[in-house]
Amino acid sequence: MEHLTEMELLKILKVAREESIRDWTLILVAYKHGLRASETASLTLDDLKDGCLDIRRRKGSLRTLQALTPHKGEPLLDECRALKAWLKIRPDDGSKALFTSQKGGALSREQVYRIFRGVAERAGTPESKRFVHILKHSRASHLVGTMDIALLRQLIGHKNIANTMIYAHASDGAAVKAAQEAEMQGFRGVL
Repeated sequence: MEHLTEMELLKILKVAREESIRDWTLILVAYKHGLRASETASLTLDDLKDGCLDIRRRKGSLRTLQALTPHKGEPLLDECRALKAWLKIRPDDGSKALFTSQKGGALSREQVYRIFRGVAERAGTPESKRFVHILKHSRASHLVGTMDIALLRQLIGHKNIANTMIYAHASDGAAVKAAQEAEMQGFRGVL
């Protein structure tokens, strides 16, 4: 499954932040929560609830309530800071859309796609990686192996864990090594 490297993602976020607080926030929120373009476009101000984001996913995926998270090590990944900056300058156009268009009202799925594609191009991202859904693939790929697969499934909204397992790349050797380590931990000092 093709995904952005950490460096490619940071370049995209850097270009987006330099050009537009809205675009930086939009791309960061889509990445952090593994959102599709349509899910990102449909977010509303009402979806922001007590430091969380109420995510109504499409295509039969889970509806989730996820915390908005700061990032102390890398400011480009601090979605609390990004959202605060965007909401401070977000035009009050009478709509409830979280991400508004220049003409007012919600962005369309196509506009989200064009924004991402343009920023990714200006960041020097390979053409094959200039599609919004790569943010979901990247989030899962960056986290797989660092957290429980069931928790990753919940984070990116998959109903079926088999869809999440696509991101797990396990070999027989790695499985045996992990089993040995777990067994050593489990049986340490039993007798």
